[in-house]
Amino acid sequence: MNNQEIDVRPFAYAISLIDGKWKMHILFWLWKNETMRYGELKKALGKVTHKMLSHQLKGLEQDGIIIRKEYPQVPPKVEYSLSATGKTMMPILSSLCKWGNEHVPANWAL
Repeated sequence: MNNQEIDVRPFAYAISLIDGKWKMHILFWLWKNETMRYGELKKALGKVTHKMLSHQLKGLEQDGIIIRKEYPQVPPKVEYSLSATGKTMMPILSSLCKWGNEHVPANWAL
């Protein structure tokens, strides 16, 4: 089979949705916690900057992977959760976690 017969578009599209240093981490935490506030996500992710986290969240929201719910109150309250489309990606994330659990070296650390 030569490369002209391979339709790379589905793969490229799927990767484009999760491309970026933090998107998969964001999806992991929303998968495990269902709903999280911005500050909770930032704390869970550790070294992510405010600018990067905001950018990654906006991208995931624009792509329909997460839902941003803003409450009209002072101070502002914003919650993030997986959309129905985002939830369909969780078997993939689960498979990655399973693979990682089976192959992580004993001396590997974050």
